[in-house]
Amino acid sequence: MVMSFMQITIGGMPGAGKSTKAKMIAKRLKLRFYSMGNIMRKMAAKRGMTINEYMALKEDIDSEIDNYQKKIGQEEDNFVLEGRLAFHFIPKSIKIFFDADKKEAAKRIFRDQRTGSEKHYSSMKESLSALNERIKSDKARYKKLYGIDAYDKKNFDYVIDTTKLGPEENTEKVISLIRKHAKKL
Repeated sequence: MVMSFMQITIGGMPGAGKSTKAKMIAKRLKLRFYSMGNIMRKMAAKRGMTINEYMALKEDIDSEIDNYQKKIGQEEDNFVLEGRLAFHFIPKSIKIFFDADKKEAAKRIFRDQRTGSEKHYSSMKESLSALNERIKSDKARYKKLYGIDAYDKKNFDYVIDTTKLGPEENTEKVISLIRKHAKKL
């Protein structure tokens, strides 16, 4: 099912399964998939940096990342873009927020720690603490830079709690919502 004009942005809590589900949705709907996390890793690699070193540049990289998202939204159709601020930079998109209980999200992050990442959590407690710190830091940063809260569910068309549903169930739920949304357009 490819629609003539489909821009879907996916944001949400760390550990809610945004990337996994966004890829599944794009594949099922035969849309291009963009992950801002993957794009930032590529930008970091171009500079000979790790993702953590790149992210430490903070405001130096924000305009580069922001402009990349804006350009996709202005020049392309038929994509799924996963990124914390994608809803803001692609305002005409169908905006989906994946939520999860913080303990479950921390458990997923702990279990799925990325290979090659500089930071590894030695316990669930450490993972949960880092999750809370990341959310706090993101909120302060995005409020300062853009005057928004990327975790405010009011910014999104749909909020999906992924805590108890598996990736396939979540994907089906989102695709059903997207189809209903598209019929309204």
